[in-house]
Amino acid sequence: MEMAKTETILELQHVYKYFDDFTALDDINFTLDQGKFYSFLGPSGSGKTTILRTVSGLILADKGKVLFDGQDITNLPAEKRKVNTVFQNYALFPHLNVFDNVAFGLRLKKMAKSEIDDRVVAVLKVIQMDGYENRMISELSGGQQQRVAIARAIVNEPRLLLLDESLSALDQKLRQQMQYELRSLQQRLGITFLFVTHDQEEALAMSDEILVMNDGKIQQSGTPVDIYDEPINHFVANFIGASNIVPGVMVRDYEVAFVGKTFECADAGMRPNEKVEVVLRPEDIDVTTPEQGKLVVHVDSQLFRGDHFEINSHDEDGNQWLIYATNSIEDKDKVGLSFTPNALHVMRFNEDEADFDARLSQYEEGDNAD
Repeated sequence: MEMAKTETILELQHVYKYFDDFTALDDINFTLDQGKFYSFLGPSGSGKTTILRTVSGLILADKGKVLFDGQDITNLPAEKRKVNTVFQNYALFPHLNVFDNVAFGLRLKKMAKSEIDDRVVAVLKVIQMDGYENRMISELSGGQQQRVAIARAIVNEPRLLLLDESLSALDQKLRQQMQYELRSLQQRLGITFLFVTHDQEEALAMSDEILVMNDGKIQQSGTPVDIYDEPINHFVANFIGASNIVPGVMVRDYEVAFVGKTFECADAGMRPNEKVEVVLRPEDIDVTTPEQGKLVVHVDSQLFRGDHFEINSHDEDGNQWLIYATNSIEDKDKVGLSFTPNALHVMRFNEDEADFDARLSQYEEGDNAD
């Protein structure tokens, strides 16, 4: 049976954007496929919103190309692009009711009244707000306002929907609810979503693929599982979730040394005795007795986080270790830490995605040749 071909909807090729002497985007390259949920994740100033604005046409790239359905739209005005944007503040019109907010863009296009009515009624049903047509924006909750903003965007039937930090103004409980609703809506509509956020948990929960940004560059792209379990460099490992990161030496394939001991690991393809960094997630550590542990640490403090205890500790070399445990540690100064080889992830210093892919490809070719 022949597999259906994936359709590329958006591609950026060697895109640069400058603001005076500041490089906001530095050689950006990526492709987005039709019907997926993508998140651009990074700290403030990393370039993620600049990418969104470049795709929407609100700003133009200084170098490179923006392709939409294979067509060059690099210099195309925003109003002629088949994308819609949901902004952080929703940008709803407070003097208009729900129906008129959603219908606003259609009326600008001078559509027939009957078609506008049909489209607005249909999209309000999709976002589960039918019956709210006559409500004023001030009468809606934050979550309802967000749905109206999304409805106003999707009623234009865009191929690509851009969302700029559109959940950040909501409280934690509503934010989690809207994550489910937004993901479900995207899957029902089949529209490609490009979501910009600085919230790691949000990106991990909602995305088909994540692109992690810092200093105007894409540090790593991949599925949420890939990004979390196999971070490419120190920034990604430290930014995505909590991590213990310690210096080490790659003794040989599948063996790494750190804190004065050699451990079995699941990584390969590096030079023998190459200096590396070792990542061990706090939830992948089991607390045991000092005699049974692969490492021994001194407990410094512990906090109860509801579903786990967060334990801070240090080893004899001064490395700090964060541990997530189901039980508190009572009256113990020293404990042992145990972990599996698969829990250890080895990284080269500041490796980028291109170097990582080249190294992995070279290693796999050599492995297959044997």
